[in-house]
Amino acid sequence: MQINTLTVDCGGSGLKASVLDEAGTMRAPVIRMPTPYPLPPERLIDCFRDLAAQLPPAQRITVGMPGMLRHGVVISTPHYVTERGPRTRVLPQLVAQWDGLDFQSVVSFALGIPAKVLNDAEVHGAGVITGAGVELVLTFGTGLGSAQFDGGRLAPHLELSRGPIRMSTYDEYIGEPERRRLGNAMWSRRVRRVVDTLRPVFVWDRVYLGGGNSRCITPGALALLGDDVVIVPNAAAIAGGVRAWSL
Repeated sequence: MQINTLTVDCGGSGLKASVLDEAGTMRAPVIRMPTPYPLPPERLIDCFRDLAAQLPPAQRITVGMPGMLRHGVVISTPHYVTERGPRTRVLPQLVAQWDGLDFQSVVSFALGIPAKVLNDAEVHGAGVITGAGVELVLTFGTGLGSAQFDGGRLAPHLELSRGPIRMSTYDEYIGEPERRRLGNAMWSRRVRRVVDTLRPVFVWDRVYLGGGNSRCITPGALALLGDDVVIVPNAAAIAGGVRAWSL
């Protein structure tokens, strides 16, 4: 029996989804919808149902979402606890609903199919890693996402986005508001600084830069990053939905 995978990439500003076959080939074009706010868990589930209704049938679902998750349980999610989206007021009632929620079980029960819920950068990484050595994935979008793999195995998630850098956090330092404020050239210098700052921490064999804003990194900045740094397409966030099951 063919097993199709519904993959949903949950961002701070938008949700994207498609269905892939066992070989990782998309069975339908990617569809999109704005991320609604405020966003309690049941509203995000309703979004999954709406997306699934527009796509071919699937026998399982992979969800990549921002924040720290362990074994499908939400430890924290920075955007979905806010009133109107990233960098707006945090609502305590949403914090209570999200923190500690076994969202993987909730998704599986609500949709009636097996579910895998990971950090969005981890799903993104599943679509691009080679499985050789230590590989780090950094995604640039609303904020900074990250995932680490060793020999193709997923390492425990580190929420680098909350780490301090230059009197700020990585999220605030390199996120979309700063890219808009600075322009791509100056923002790309910050990307280079982030990579250089993390290099001695992880001592990776290869680092992949993805997410919607990776295409904004200037050629000059990319050339200075080194041969161990690779830009990968944002489509990997969907393509990794199948391989995520074998990490």
